[in-house]
Amino acid sequence: MDDGTILDLFFERDEAGIEEAKHKYSKRLFMIAKNILRSNEDAEECVNDTLLKAWNSIPPNRPQMLGAYLSKITRNRSLNRWEERNAAKRGGGEVTQLLGELGESVPAPNTTEQAYDETQTTAAINIFLAKADKTARILFVLRYFHGESITGISARLKMNENRIKSTLFRLRKKLRSYLEKEGITL
Repeated sequence: MDDGTILDLFFERDEAGIEEAKHKYSKRLFMIAKNILRSNEDAEECVNDTLLKAWNSIPPNRPQMLGAYLSKITRNRSLNRWEERNAAKRGGGEVTQLLGELGESVPAPNTTEQAYDETQTTAAINIFLAKADKTARILFVLRYFHGESITGISARLKMNENRIKSTLFRLRKKLRSYLEKEGITL
């Protein structure tokens, strides 16, 4: 079933929309959550939370790209759950590492003003990525949006891990320079 039909079901408040969205996107959403949380149970719960949030937000929202909309909800839910779970024990781990990598290039919203500026930062990152080559964009999204490990990306794309690491390092440096040039405080 295509996204438009699924969204029509949501707008009609037909619960079949949830089932169709789950059927079409649950594998993708589960992988995003599992890459962040490293737990099947937590990932399944985040997928369910995502579908509930989508049910509650559509309507009035009508996303142009349902898969991206659901992925973003899943990612945010997973990161929130990860923070809750790890609040007491800040330790190593893949999520800490990937957030640390990006933390050098992208500011974290800690205040109301910074949260407001997050919209401008997001727009700037989108513009930056639109100008980057396709491989760099794919690596960035897989690593920093989907939370995949370097090893996982390497296996998926059949690329050398060192090449992935160096590409991401250069991309983060360029992103930092671009954001500074755009007047976004890091």
